[in-house]
Amino acid sequence: MARKEQVKSRRKKPSGVTESIIDAAPSLARTQDWRAVSLSDIADEAGVSLGQADIVILSKAVIVSRFMKRIDQHVLDGAAVDATESVRDRLFEVLTRRFDALAQHKCAVAAILGGLCAEPAAALAQTSRVLCSVEWILEAARVPSNGLLGLVRIKGLVLIYANALRVWLADYTVDMAKTMPAVDQGLRRAEDLAQLCRPHRRQAVESRLSVAA
Repeated sequence: MARKEQVKSRRKKPSGVTESIIDAAPSLARTQDWRAVSLSDIADEAGVSLGQADIVILSKAVIVSRFMKRIDQHVLDGAAVDATESVRDRLFEVLTRRFDALAQHKCAVAAILGGLCAEPAAALAQTSRVLCSVEWILEAARVPSNGLLGLVRIKGLVLIYANALRVWLADYTVDMAKTMPAVDQGLRRAEDLAQLCRPHRRQAVESRLSVAA
């Protein structure tokens, strides 16, 4: 039986090896301390040799990045948002879709995040992936992410998403009854701030303050 598994392992194409590894990593994270999980453990769980794993995966950080990219793809493959809705509603829909995609991996996500928090260097390595994911969220919501304003939007949405993720990790309600209000509240605050930063809006506020004084 072991011999058959080895033959099957050798026949896997690189794409199949990658998918097997990405499947194996969350599975191990659910039952073990992520910091203690080795590449050998992941290869064994995936049913591939270390040589095969080395072809497609350079490190655990790459595995986490590939896992996040898989979530991105799930979100982006969803139905297009209604362009007639407000920016806040469109972003809310896409963010909800992302949390839905993460739901089946909740324990693994919590374990991996816990491991990253204990290893700042590893967490820093994921910064670019997080920024990229948020950029795609904006694009999926049909919100421009290019230029200086786009960068401001990306960084602002990172904060909103990070706070909602913190709430989601402790939210075990079926309908994410705690997470969704956190997302909505964050988007509303961002919307209010965006309105306030608009020249005509800021002048109106300043005028009212002047009259009140």
